[in-house]
Amino acid sequence: MSEMTTTATDQFTMYTTPWCGYCKRLKSQLAREGITGREVNIEEHPESAEFVMKVNGGNQTVPTVVFSDGAAMTNPSLAQVKKKLAELA
Repeated sequence: MSEMTTTATDQFTMYTTPWCGYCKRLKSQLAREGITGREVNIEEHPESAEFVMKVNGGNQTVPTVVFSDGAAMTNPSLAQVKKKLAELA
């Protein structure tokens, strides 16, 4: 399990694959903003891939971001992630 930067206050988990351009873009945008979360490579963790499929109507769509309140977003923008994190704060 690769992790971005993990702190005790992680508010989301981002499910990714190493080859996903959208994942790389969102990760770099989050890093620029100093926003940290947990990252799970669904290719290395089959149970995570199954979870992503359940959240996305049978599709392994990444990035899928799951927040501490259980809400999930598929391929969200940086603005959407920041808005949700502000709601959770």
